[in-house]
Amino acid sequence: MENNIKHLVVIGAGPGGYVAAFRAADLGFQVTLIDESGVLGGTCLHKGCIPSKTLLHAARIISEAHEGKDFGIEFPVLNIDLEKLRNKKDAVIQKISSGLKFLCDKRKITFIQARASFLDSQTIQIQKPDGTKESLKFDNAIIATGSKSIELPGFPASKNILDSTSALELKSIPKTLLIIGGGYIGLELGTVYAGLGSTVSVVEMKDQLLPGTDADLVKILERRLKSAFSSIRLNTKVTGVKEILGGFEVTFVDGKGKTETQNFEKILISIGRKVDFTTLELQNTKVQLRNNGFIQVNDCGQTTDPAIYAIGDVTGNPMLAHKASYEGHIVAEALAGKSPTKNTKIIPAVVYTDPEIAVCGLTENQAKAENRNVKVQTYNWLASGRAATIGRSDGLTKFIIDADTEKILGIGIVGINAGDLIMEGALAVELGLKASDLKHLIHPHPSLSETISEGILNFFGENIHSLNK
Repeated sequence: MENNIKHLVVIGAGPGGYVAAFRAADLGFQVTLIDESGVLGGTCLHKGCIPSKTLLHAARIISEAHEGKDFGIEFPVLNIDLEKLRNKKDAVIQKISSGLKFLCDKRKITFIQARASFLDSQTIQIQKPDGTKESLKFDNAIIATGSKSIELPGFPASKNILDSTSALELKSIPKTLLIIGGGYIGLELGTVYAGLGSTVSVVEMKDQLLPGTDADLVKILERRLKSAFSSIRLNTKVTGVKEILGGFEVTFVDGKGKTETQNFEKILISIGRKVDFTTLELQNTKVQLRNNGFIQVNDCGQTTDPAIYAIGDVTGNPMLAHKASYEGHIVAEALAGKSPTKNTKIIPAVVYTDPEIAVCGLTENQAKAENRNVKVQTYNWLASGRAATIGRSDGLTKFIIDADTEKILGIGIVGINAGDLIMEGALAVELGLKASDLKHLIHPHPSLSETISEGILNFFGENIHSLNK
C-alpha cells in the first residue's frame, strides 16, 4: 500500500455503510468493509425495506383485484401460492444483493464477515464466524451498525411470537394475528398479512396510530384499516400473554381500566427499534454518546474521536435508510477533504400502508409545539379527477405555510402513491419556495400531482373547482 493511500474501515454494510465504502473507494481510499451477516445491504435489504415492500406490492395486487368489482371486473377465486410468493421476495433480495456484491468487488473493497470491536482509536479487532480473531489498523473508521427491534420482556419463548424479521419470512399465514404497536412497521406488516388472509388486530398504547403523525392524515389511513383489520385498540396495553393450545390468550386493559381477553394464533411485536453498541467496545475510544444514547457527531459525521465517524441509525432519529445513505456519501467526501455541506433538514418519510402517508419538513404538530405562526391548507382528494378515475379518493394533501412570508415549511400527503408524490414537496421546502412558486408550476392532467397545485390554489382562494369563500 502506498503511503499516501489512507485505510478506511467501515463497520456495517447496510444502506449507510456500503454507500460510504463505495464512495470512499471511488475517492481513492483503501476500504475494508465489515459486517457480521456476511452480506451487503443490511437490515433494509434483507430484513426490512425491500422484502416488506415486495410483500406490500403483493397485498396491493390482491386489494386491487377486489376493487375491480366496482369497475365491473371480477376474478376467479383467489389462490395464493405462498412458496412462490416467498421465492419472489427472496429473488428480489438476491438480485439486489448480487448487484451490490458485484459493485463491491469491482471497487476492490475488502469485504469481511466478522464482528468488529475497537481496541483503540486506530485499531479494531475482528472476530470471524469460526472464532478466529485478528487486529486491523486504520486511518479512519465509520460506524454504521444500524439498529435492531426492541423486545418486550415477559413474553413466552415461542416461534409464534414474531418480530419484523421473522414476520417477513412468511412461513405461514395465521388465521389470527395480533400486532403489538401501531407504528409504521406494524401497520405495514399488518397490511401484508391482512391482504394474504389473516384476521389482523392492532393494539397501541397511545391514543392514535402512528403516534406523532398529524391526526388528520392518520384518520384517513385508519378509516381504511378499520375495514381491513378486525380491530384497532387505541390507548390500550397488553397486560398478559398466556400460551395455550393453538396460540395465545392475551389480556388487554384500556385507558378506562376495562379488561378484555382474546385468543390469537400468532403475535407480532413491533414497538420500535434501538441501537446497541455493546460489542463495539466504544470505551476504548474517545467516542461519546449523547444523553439520548446515540453517538454524538458533528455536521460531517465526525464523532468526538477525530479518527472515527458515524452515520445512520446510530446517530439518532429519524431511523431511515435514505438518511443513512446520504450521510454515508457526506462522510466519504468529508474524509477526502471535499468539505461537503450536510443538510439533513428535509428528510422525507413514507409509511407504505394503503393508503400511504408521506411527510417532509414541519408538521402541524411541530408548528403548534413551537408556537409558529403558520397557515395550514388542505386539499381533499374527493375533488381530484385522477383519484376518481382509479377509485381512490381517500386522500388528503396538506401544506404548512409561513403566515408572514408564504414560505412552504412542510407538506403531508395521505393517499395512494403518496411516497412518490412527496418529493415535489421536499424540493419546495428544501429550496425555501413560496406558495406562489408552486402556484405557477403547471401539473399534468389528470394526475395525482394536481393535488399539490390544487391545494396551493386553495391557499390563494383561486381554486375554480371549489367555492372560495
